[in-house]
Amino acid sequence: MILPKSNRLTPEQLAEITAIVGEFGCKIQPIVGAVRTIYAIVGDEREELMINRLEGLAYVDRIDRIQSPFKLMDIRSDLASHRLTLGGVTLGEQLLVIAGTCTIDPKNPNYFYETAAAVKEAGAHVLRGGVWKPRTNPYAFQGDVKSLDILMEASRRTGLPVDTEVMEDLHIKLALEAGVHSLQVGARNALNYSLLRSIGRAIAERDTCVLLKRSIHMGPLSEFISAAEYIAAFGNPNVILCPRGTTPTLDGYRNHPDESITPLLKEKTWAPVVVDPSHSVGKAVYVPACALAAVAYGADGLCIEAHVSPSHGIGDDPKQAVTPEVLAGIIRQAKQLWALRRGTGSA
Repeated sequence: MILPKSNRLTPEQLAEITAIVGEFGCKIQPIVGAVRTIYAIVGDEREELMINRLEGLAYVDRIDRIQSPFKLMDIRSDLASHRLTLGGVTLGEQLLVIAGTCTIDPKNPNYFYETAAAVKEAGAHVLRGGVWKPRTNPYAFQGDVKSLDILMEASRRTGLPVDTEVMEDLHIKLALEAGVHSLQVGARNALNYSLLRSIGRAIAERDTCVLLKRSIHMGPLSEFISAAEYIAAFGNPNVILCPRGTTPTLDGYRNHPDESITPLLKEKTWAPVVVDPSHSVGKAVYVPACALAAVAYGADGLCIEAHVSPSHGIGDDPKQAVTPEVLAGIIRQAKQLWALRRGTGSA
């Protein structure tokens, strides 16, 4: 819908916008009001080039879209009935819990094996563990491909599917060859459209899921959903949206907790939402409250950093990983809250 700056377009202006939309197979239908005329675009108004050209016209005030720019991720799309299953949980039917260490220490694999067993005992459905890690400081530990073997051995020992972050095509290839069940796109790469395309292509026609974290640099929620659209458009719709805190940071927290965006996402997209309270707040002591808040806002799951001995962890674990005992308490309370919200009376 085109809204001009004046009450109505001149014949010359109307001819110009008619010609522009005509190049994209659309037509203009004027809607005449008592004091103002607006101009409906009849056809597929999701063509970005067409919208950009129209918005660049000096006499156009704004364009209000009626159609969603998301052909696949929109809540009204053909994929609206699509359901994701991970760790034996169909998202939306049961609360999904992903838990494990921020970073796998290749020098001390037993910490990860013990953590894997403990998070399973606590009630987690999926084991997370960082093989490759993006770091601001180039001299900080960047991960080690040897940790991929540790990750998969933990999966064999516990029977839990695993989630790990990938940052480049080689990581995708190695992770899929090893049998990783869920590829994680971290906040630093959520706007890396080349990587998103590569992931979509690589896992097309697979059951592999993608845990897509929200970039701290994303503004409108449309940017978050558009990133998911890249993955789906290139072959795999098994995308889970993961809020994990954004900017500006809130004093005392690592980021600005954004679990409250869950209902806003659910108004726009069918994609399940799994919140990461660990990165949102950045301190273990605040994780339980943030996790429960996420469930209260309607999250389909939680992604929580946990370690059997956080002080011996590497990466973010010493600061924000909870112990398996705390994790068990979070899961127990989260299930109760989940059941309360759904009115089922049982978890």
